[in-house]
Amino acid sequence: MFRIDRDVLAEAVAWTARSLPARPSVPVLAGMRLEVTESGQLKLSGFDYEVSAEVTLEPQTGEAGVVLVSGRLLAEITRALPAQPVDFVVEGAKAVVTCGSARFTLLTMPVEDYPSLPTMPPAAGRVGSDVFASAVSQVAVATGKDDTLPMLTGVRVEIEGDTVTLAATDRYRLAVRELKWQPEQSDISAIAMIPGKTLADAAKALGATGAEVEIAMSSVGGTGEGMIGFSSAGRRTTTRLLDPEFPKYRSLLPTEFSARADLPVGSFVEAVKRVALVAERNTPIRMAFRGGEVVLEAGSGDEAQAVEVLPVDFEGDDINIAFNHQFLLEGLGAIDSDVARLQMTTSTKPAILTGGKPVEDGGVPDYRYLIMPIRLSS
Repeated sequence: MFRIDRDVLAEAVAWTARSLPARPSVPVLAGMRLEVTESGQLKLSGFDYEVSAEVTLEPQTGEAGVVLVSGRLLAEITRALPAQPVDFVVEGAKAVVTCGSARFTLLTMPVEDYPSLPTMPPAAGRVGSDVFASAVSQVAVATGKDDTLPMLTGVRVEIEGDTVTLAATDRYRLAVRELKWQPEQSDISAIAMIPGKTLADAAKALGATGAEVEIAMSSVGGTGEGMIGFSSAGRRTTTRLLDPEFPKYRSLLPTEFSARADLPVGSFVEAVKRVALVAERNTPIRMAFRGGEVVLEAGSGDEAQAVEVLPVDFEGDDINIAFNHQFLLEGLGAIDSDVARLQMTTSTKPAILTGGKPVEDGGVPDYRYLIMPIRLSS
């Protein structure tokens, strides 16, 4: 059916297999569809009625045909093959994969039972793959993991002209990132709620292509209602959208603060990790900011305790505040800067974590991470 380079095939199969369901509702949805078109292109695709993935390759040789095999098994096989050309041949109800001295026989599945991939919605605009991947990763850390609250498991995408705003929250923290893109229509205005894990996987995979990512949305035209698609360098993926309901997050972002600390990200992260070693899972790390230092503490009474002091660039009223250390570390890890700026009001009101890069007068950073303090017992 076709011959192709092992590395090219293994990477494409692994990418397509990411979208396959772990526990499919019907067995055929565990399959990966391989098609050699009349023009000689090889298309690998997967679809579970929610998320679709397709990659187009140029094989060394190809004979038109379609076959459906277990996607996860094919991914394991291609990853383990030696670095030689791979021959894939269909023999009756079986598919034979040969690479060097290795030979695998796979059972095929009925292609006619496999659902057709959805059509891509109309193109809405383009953005650099590296910018897209970075922005999504910064926001995805704040998505909720509780499937009983679907609106908190997604990333809200707001598009106004050439500006895209991404937002996610799990009620304990909120991440917001703004970026510029190239819209197809300069006056575009759209809102979409995308499943967080699906968006993060797509952004990570497409971010490695080094090419622009084209974003396609159903709200731009009349087809593919409730769907968004991403494509780059021969890869495309679509997903159904969640209900657009989302907290009015802009009103949650404080604009005035009583204290500001600029912290070196590297040494601060290491200090938080060390002090957190004695913190139980749900106990906070306490931080006391005063003068030019911050005192980090965890543990109390007859428990294990840890204390560490770090110099900081601090302005404002002295403040004692406490945070969930994992949420704090995830926010610090999302900042694209060597210096983190922590802005606080009181020990019980939300704090804002941003990169320490200066912004224009009256402007706001392109990335903001709101984190709720944990109330300290008196």
